[in-house]
Amino acid sequence: MRSRFLTLPFLCWSQKALANVEKTIFLGPTPIPIPSANPSLDALHLDDLSPTASSRKVQLESQFPTDTHPLGISTWLLLKDLEEGRRYEVRICWAATQPTSFTLRTHELDAVLETPDLITSLWAYSTPRAEKSGKPSRKPDPPKAAEDELASTLFLEILAAADYFTANATLMRHPPLVNAELILDPFLFNIIPRSLLPTIGLIAIVAIVSYILARWITSQLRGIIAASVGGDTQHKKRTTKKKQ
Repeated sequence: MRSRFLTLPFLCWSQKALANVEKTIFLGPTPIPIPSANPSLDALHLDDLSPTASSRKVQLESQFPTDTHPLGISTWLLLKDLEEGRRYEVRICWAATQPTSFTLRTHELDAVLETPDLITSLWAYSTPRAEKSGKPSRKPDPPKAAEDELASTLFLEILAAADYFTANATLMRHPPLVNAELILDPFLFNIIPRSLLPTIGLIAIVAIVSYILARWITSQLRGIIAASVGGDTQHKKRTTKKKQ
């Protein structure tokens, strides 16, 4: 019963484990003018991630690989408020019960606007979202106005391919939405992800406590051994005197 009470706090702090993780690492791009008036990036109706809103739970569409889409179907997001030259990591986590192959790609805004395949994919994803919101979607133009706000922003493309086989014909034709979590993780000093800082701190505390505890145990053992050796020496001396 006592052990149950001891484990209760840990159960309260526990969270659902997501078994699979895919990630991409990139540097914050050079800030460029972002249009503040239409057509703007807001007209694309994309979800976004930023260092201040670094986590988002999403439901992503997937499809089985085809000749035209060997990596699956694309989902697009915006990575906003980045810092030029800083290293970032975007991770996607999803349950092992939804077998899916994810590919993460980051694109600079100009590269998307100048690449027909990318702008077509972005437009195909954006248009249905705009229709659902009831607001018209407009293709963004390359930023030109000098008075527009400078920002370090990237497009994030997530390609999702169903990675399973089943006798259920419906599931083979229409894979279900994949529940996932997206995380934008800045690097500290461009060396380690910020999310690892608590883990590193915990390891450091455990190492320090272990070192102190080891030294205390060693000193106690030395005291016991010294006392034992001293007692044996005195016993031998008394035995020698009695024999004499």
